[in-house]
Amino acid sequence: MEFRQLRQLIALSETLSFHKAAARLNMSQPPLSVSIQHLEQELGTKLFNRNQRGVSLTTAGHEALAYAKETLFAAEKLRVSVREIGIGLRGNLRIGFVGSATYTLLPRILPPFRRAYPAVNVMLVETTTFEFVRDLERRTLDIGLIRLPLLEAADVDVAVIERDRLLVALPGDDVLARRRRISLKALAERPFILYSQASVLHRTIVLACQVAGFIPRVAQQATQVSTMLCLVESGLGVALVPAVAARRAPPGVKFVALAEAPPIELGLAMPRNPVNPLAENFCTMALGDVD
Repeated sequence: MEFRQLRQLIALSETLSFHKAAARLNMSQPPLSVSIQHLEQELGTKLFNRNQRGVSLTTAGHEALAYAKETLFAAEKLRVSVREIGIGLRGNLRIGFVGSATYTLLPRILPPFRRAYPAVNVMLVETTTFEFVRDLERRTLDIGLIRLPLLEAADVDVAVIERDRLLVALPGDDVLARRRRISLKALAERPFILYSQASVLHRTIVLACQVAGFIPRVAQQATQVSTMLCLVESGLGVALVPAVAARRAPPGVKFVALAEAPPIELGLAMPRNPVNPLAENFCTMALGDVD
């Protein structure tokens, strides 16, 4: 049994004429008649009653017609669905992200992507750069919004998608909070709230402090910027955080520019070939307005 025979069955059942059905199918009448006979022989029963006035469906023919329509509908649905998945219009897209991507990056790129690709199911996974670089290599994630630079070699492609600078977060009553700009060296005696050691920013900040001539005295470590800022507000220490974090800071935290702030970047990472079409479309749209 072939799809063409099912189409022939439907055409003949709708026209009830071999002549009209053959014309609709752009074929001659004798091959159509032979094909329907072969279909009946394969199914072991007559599908049409034939007489001089035309044809009519048998009871078995009505049942076969219903299945033929369902089968062709399912086949067309399969064709469209597979094609859309193949070109990145449908499917599941798994995106890993670091916490600071939620401030401006995700709100900027997700809404237009969802409007452009409404049939794509976006699944977000928050984790650390180190963890989901490994997930990208294992292909349990499709895309990573990660803090750069990568701390070790990885089989992924990376592009810078957002640049920022570090600010000093201080308790509101701290004497340094009244300054417009301070140097890292001025913080040498202060306790620090640092990112966890698995974070790229942890190493960036420690290195910057060492260049300034001191090793930061760590009072507490945290994974999330929001947690760090709450600890700063509680007076447990100072913290260096991305400038975008100031948008959602607790009221008791003040931010001061850092004189020698190292540049920080967020990157968009994707496994190397073969490229997932869904991820490729996301990257193309996300990087479209990046200088």
